[in-house]
Amino acid sequence: MPHYRHVCITGTDRGIGLELAIALLESGCTVYAGGIVHPNPELERLSASYPNQLHASRLDVGSDDSVKAFAEWLAALTPELDLLINNAALLGDTVGTVADALDFADMQRVYNVTALGAIRMANALLAPVMNGGKLIVNVSSEAGSLGQSHRDAWFGYCMAKAALNMGSTIVHNKIRREGGRVLLLHPGWVKTSMSGTWNDAGTYTPREAAAQLLARVAERGGELRELPLYLEADTGRELPW
Repeated sequence: MPHYRHVCITGTDRGIGLELAIALLESGCTVYAGGIVHPNPELERLSASYPNQLHASRLDVGSDDSVKAFAEWLAALTPELDLLINNAALLGDTVGTVADALDFADMQRVYNVTALGAIRMANALLAPVMNGGKLIVNVSSEAGSLGQSHRDAWFGYCMAKAALNMGSTIVHNKIRREGGRVLLLHPGWVKTSMSGTWNDAGTYTPREAAAQLLARVAERGGELRELPLYLEADTGRELPW
């Protein structure tokens, strides 16, 4: 995807975020990477291979101060972004049902990062996004779809992704007046460490999921609609809200 020259990605510590950074660097993009692990050995290795392309800084999308500091850091490096990918998220508890003792503080922590994190980033980086490619990609999930709701647990994650979807429509409604757009993508069932340990039960590796996400961006990122596109990355099928 070399036509996206300047790309900012959140949640680049590992998994999909790290693989997105690698794929975009390989395609010739300049990548501005943000993650809570800093310094990050993987990003340091990539920096050695792409010394003029990769710029990495600590970023906690759940913190107003951290997002503001990251935005100031990025502004000193570039006045424009062709693409902002909001990938950072937390999973939280996936076991507790309404019949159990629930950890509401954990739900709020997941919501703060997974839903509000993308809105913080869009707010802080609106100027460079609109100076550049005017495209925001939010990594969502089928877990946030009301039309596909089937779980009896996962309160924090499902509710946060549903909120992310709504927040994305609100951002899209504002920026589309100036040619901006928001694309929502569900990466599929991915092997992940989001629960704290590696879970190999997913269909796709993080590298495969990242490749599918970028393929959908290349295909559909230029489209404008009243609502942002909400797609499965592996099939390209539109998801029900």
